[in-house]
Amino acid sequence: MSLTFRTDRNIGYIEFDHPDSKVNILTSEVVQRLGSLLDEVKAKPNLTALVLVSKKKDVFIAGADIKEIEGITQAADGVAKSRAGQEILNKLEDLPFPTIAVIDGVALGGGCELALACQYRIATFNEKIRIGLPEVNLGFVPGFGGTYRLPRLLGLSEGLKMIVSGRPIPGPQALKVGLVDRLYSQVGLEQHIQKFAEEVAGSSKRKFSRKPAKGFTGFLEGNFLGRQVIFSETEKSVLSATKGFYPAPLKAVDVVRKTFQTSRQSALEVEAAAFGELAITEISKNLVHVFYLSEKYKKLSLAGAEGVVPAAIRECAVVGAGVMGGGIAQILSLNDIWVRLKDINYDALAKGFQAANKIYQQAVSKRRLKPHEAARKMDHITASLDYSGFKKADLVIEAVVENLEVKKKIFKEFSEQVRPDAVLCTNTSALSVTEMAKQVKDPSKVIGLHFFNPVHRMPLIEIITTPMTSRETITTTLGLVKRLGKTPILVKDSCGFLVNRILLSYINEAGRIFEEGGRIEDVDRVMTEFGMPMGTFELSDEVGLDVGNKVLHILEGAFGERFKPADIFNKVFEKGLLGKKAGKGFYIHGKNRIPNLGVTSLVQRKGGGGTLEEARQRMLLTMVNEAARCLEDGIIDNAGTVDVGMIMGTGFPPFRGGLLKYADHLGIEGVIDLLKLFAGKYSDRFKPCNYLLKLKDQGQNFYSAT
Repeated sequence: MSLTFRTDRNIGYIEFDHPDSKVNILTSEVVQRLGSLLDEVKAKPNLTALVLVSKKKDVFIAGADIKEIEGITQAADGVAKSRAGQEILNKLEDLPFPTIAVIDGVALGGGCELALACQYRIATFNEKIRIGLPEVNLGFVPGFGGTYRLPRLLGLSEGLKMIVSGRPIPGPQALKVGLVDRLYSQVGLEQHIQKFAEEVAGSSKRKFSRKPAKGFTGFLEGNFLGRQVIFSETEKSVLSATKGFYPAPLKAVDVVRKTFQTSRQSALEVEAAAFGELAITEISKNLVHVFYLSEKYKKLSLAGAEGVVPAAIRECAVVGAGVMGGGIAQILSLNDIWVRLKDINYDALAKGFQAANKIYQQAVSKRRLKPHEAARKMDHITASLDYSGFKKADLVIEAVVENLEVKKKIFKEFSEQVRPDAVLCTNTSALSVTEMAKQVKDPSKVIGLHFFNPVHRMPLIEIITTPMTSRETITTTLGLVKRLGKTPILVKDSCGFLVNRILLSYINEAGRIFEEGGRIEDVDRVMTEFGMPMGTFELSDEVGLDVGNKVLHILEGAFGERFKPADIFNKVFEKGLLGKKAGKGFYIHGKNRIPNLGVTSLVQRKGGGGTLEEARQRMLLTMVNEAARCLEDGIIDNAGTVDVGMIMGTGFPPFRGGLLKYADHLGIEGVIDLLKLFAGKYSDRFKPCNYLLKLKDQGQNFYSAT
């Protein structure tokens, strides 16, 4: 990183500008260089203020070097790294003249901590600004003084909330809570900086003081017992959100509890010890791994398509105004894309509009949008009972009922109503995209775009390519997915694609365990204890037992006996027990959800099941084996795609690192041995696939092989 110092009218400027990079990060080298610069600055006799500023667009400092933290294997090394950073920021804090951090973009982790060590922080109205301490999301606590300075600046309650949530905040909110002192326009920013520096120059005392918290919060923060209430309630909130699987937020509460009334030196020693303790844990390593995967796939591009220019997407059409169609229309309009929504009658269109409007109203109620903004974006959606307006569409998304013959008919219809250059997408969750592509004149324009429900919340989109899909079509679709703020994975056309194929193998195994005598609540509990956001049967009810049963039969048709639906799924479907939407499924849904004991009488329960721990292993290793088959079949080409898909598409616990990272932790040989054991005890469906056996023979695991 280029770290330079200059002066202008007795005001010093330290400028951060990492060469050959879009962001600035605090590597060990940069931290040491900053320390040397601060020593030089302190010796300057005529300086009246010091400004820290970034030369990068939309970035102040993105944080510490995660690769360096990832490489820490001994707690003592983590402590030393933390103390080194703390020492430099103490130098900054102790300078005898005002220091000002200028934030015109992201200031995260170590970047936020650097700003906190300054006497003042000013920011701009840049919408890209995000300021915060996301370290707990990587499995460790802030290590450069964040746990010491933030609660003292914002007050205990607000500071603690920011630390344990790890959520960064935008500029206006930062001004409101007192994290920044002023907001300025980006226009004329240098003049604003100069004027502010002159305003505060010459005094080592802050000219603006934070207003203490008012009301009950202020009362609690003002006395010892009240502060203990804040700590206790924060711990309860953390446990409710994390179920105790993530130690970093709880450790952060503990650090602040121990240090809030202590000296800086004592507080920073406690923080450094906690950082060193957590940075070496398996959970932290897994979360860092997931962070890198997430960043990689957010920027996913098609290999070998560097010269391909994606088409501009200004207008889209959506065929089918159901829950998915309405959700897709909403996310498109949110991103300022004009949408023509088509269905066969006005009632269906009304439901699609209601679905989109409901999402916007929720955003307004949560203050994510202002009413006039929501109304303006809602106005981007228009409706039609025919294909009028489709000639304007740059891209069309089919979102009708999950029936191949219906979808083929719809594709044939609308492909004749659009421009030759329009991209044609299907939102199918399991059906053949290739068969749909055969219905149109130019199959190179056809691609699968599998949104997950609910569209506005789920971060993943599977992009399904056929052998005929062009590079231009793939590149354009990738660009759209990123514009929508979603994470794409590329999957070759195959029944069930990736996520549903793996997920349905898991759900089906739970059904078989039930038929052997497993109790609904026990089977669900062993998976939530593993870290799944909900149990397998609860998930089945959420998805809809009609939907799950239908997809299982589709998968059975493609892959045979191993996907034959457990009898219980056919029986509950026949009885109309469709899950949460019908009020009953494996659970009776109401104010308090309870297991539906009536389900047990629908099948002859065989007995012969193993322990609950064995049940958990069966459900997990069934997924591992199916994921390995996906790699074997070539529908994906690396383990990371599986793990991103399962974490973002199904809620597989990030602290486990992902499904295949978890399998690598178990060891390929151990996975194979268990699968062979289950194959002998239960069924050939557990036989390890050839891909797994090949990994063992080559002495590799999923990640080393891909």
